Amino acid sequence: MKALVLSGGAGTRLRPITHTSAKQLVPVANKAVLFYGLESIAAAGITDVGVIVGDTAAEIQDAVGDGSKFGLEITYIPQERPLGLAHAVLIARDYLGDDDFVMYLGDNFIVGGITDLVEEFRGNRPAAQILLTRVQDPRSFGVAELDDAGQVIGLEEKPEHPKSDLALVGVYLFTPAIHDAVRAITPSWRGELEITHAIQHLIDARADVRCTVIKGYWKDTGNVTDMLEVNRTVLEGLARRIDGDVDDASETVGRVVVEEGARIVNSRIVGPAVVGTGTVVEDSYVGPFTSIAENCRITDSELEFSIVLRDSSIDGVGRIESSLIGRHVEVTPAPSVPSAHRLVLGDHSKVQIHT
Repeated sequence: MKALVLSGGAGTRLRPITHTSAKQLVPVANKAVLFYGLESIAAAGITDVGVIVGDTAAEIQDAVGDGSKFGLEITYIPQERPLGLAHAVLIARDYLGDDDFVMYLGDNFIVGGITDLVEEFRGNRPAAQILLTRVQDPRSFGVAELDDAGQVIGLEEKPEHPKSDLALVGVYLFTPAIHDAVRAITPSWRGELEITHAIQHLIDARADVRCTVIKGYWKDTGNVTDMLEVNRTVLEGLARRIDGDVDDASETVGRVVVEEGARIVNSRIVGPAVVGTGTVVEDSYVGPFTSIAENCRITDSELEFSIVLRDSSIDGVGRIESSLIGRHVEVTPAPSVPSAHRLVLGDHSKVQIHT
């Protein structure tokens, strides 16, 4: 069995971070989202992995390498443009051959991994097996309709009027039957080859399509809000570890990780939180659910429920919350300017100004 990991896509919902970085490499608890997926694949006993890459191919390849650090053998498959999930299957045909495979969206996060799902699929070998979860607003997802027996009878991609609240999670398992299906469909109104259409083709052909409704935690980390929520979830599982230097004037409370080479000076860190290698926190407060990557500097500031990427500095700006701060960023106070009001008023105006 092989895996196909999708790591193309522009990541428009995470801009401006993704103007200069692949969305799959934005860190959660100081580890790229993509790495959690690769580790889950390896834990499920799959070693051969094809990675679909696009405009950020060089960055993905530099971060993942040949896959050996994950116990995997990686083959990179270029995709000129993100033309849909089914298109990714189409261009990976030669790599996948006649093997069963799991397709994993590289910006998705599933607590608990996929080992049980893969074992279930291997035991039953349906033509396709999909993961579903209940969501509040299914209009942004692929949506499944089930019959009274829990069998999949229909799929829709981002429907205006969803027939259920069951959204497709970004993990799919297929036998080679999917290859005929992706060749049989045509592009949707979005100009993409939708994997929901390909699976619907299997359903219409009376192939065995099964589903598993998961109750565990799943997130598509495609926007800042979801990224911060995933970061919070991962940090909740931290075990306390202080490998860096914490001076006598500082305090660390709860599940705090201070990596080797980090320094905490006259500051208070309240977990769960992680401070990366080479980072200095001085005269500051770092609150729960905060990840600070390597080689950052936090001075005379407060930071909570946020992610700070590597080589960034925050100096003397008071309190920051619910923020995603990119690489090589400098956050400093604005210069003081005289307070004044500039007015252009017509005749007979009445203006009230707070002084």
